[in-house]
Amino acid sequence: MPHVQAGEVGLHYLRVGNGPHMVMLHGLTGNQAVWHLKMVPLLRDSFRITTYDLRGHGRSDAPPTGYTTLDMAGDLLGLMDALGIDRAHLVGHSLGADVALHFALRHPDRVDRLVLVEAGIPALAAHRKNPEWEGWAYWAKMLEEFAGVKAPRERWNDIAYMVRQSLQVPIIYGPASGLPRKQNAILRLIEETTVVKDYEVVGELTLENLATIPHPKLLVYDKSSPYMGTYDALQRILTQCTPVLLPATKYRHFGPLEAPEMLVEHMVRFLEPDDDIAGEPREQASWTGT
Repeated sequence: MPHVQAGEVGLHYLRVGNGPHMVMLHGLTGNQAVWHLKMVPLLRDSFRITTYDLRGHGRSDAPPTGYTTLDMAGDLLGLMDALGIDRAHLVGHSLGADVALHFALRHPDRVDRLVLVEAGIPALAAHRKNPEWEGWAYWAKMLEEFAGVKAPRERWNDIAYMVRQSLQVPIIYGPASGLPRKQNAILRLIEETTVVKDYEVVGELTLENLATIPHPKLLVYDKSSPYMGTYDALQRILTQCTPVLLPATKYRHFGPLEAPEMLVEHMVRFLEPDDDIAGEPREQASWTGT
């Protein structure tokens, strides 16, 4: 499997396709397979796609520290430099979208357009620390439905606890659907690194700085996402932003796996070289489905 050294970290990556460069970043506790299961086959004829496992994830190195969005933006810079990618569209899901924004803030000349799917944003984490945040109830419901785990109400907003319990949920997507998850790597990430603490470090990625990122942005959420508060805030904060709400799905946060065709349709139109200026009203981009 191909690896590249990005500073102190070895990153596992894959490259396919032809066309303008596109780099895709997955979310917390995931890996690059989230893109290859459904979306990469739909995009590879139009883009030169690079996917990679974030530090601590998949087959990339897992140092004990360095899991802020700033650290991971540095990893992305090292990856692009090593692979000779001067400029690329960035597509991020959840934590990957946060990293993409931080990279665009720091290295605006290396980014063409941004596709942000279900971004979390550390600067908005205070809202999610509220025990009444709807995402905790959603997460607890999923644990009980798929793993028979009844999480105590007082532990709902304990991220490390909830992630550990989530490892009991069998694989849901792909050819391994129904099989148990490989728990050791994720347990090491949660228990032996600073990822949980670093996940909430704001640093430079303040709401004020988010507003200065100049690139066209496609902002995509599930219309029933537990992160709708973040979606509403980012619509107000981000410039050159085209918001899209996908129809509600069962798991409410995993558009790359549950609505890949529709997500790709929006992406391809948004990334067309002669497209309209992002942020202006467009019939398809504003459609929310039923």
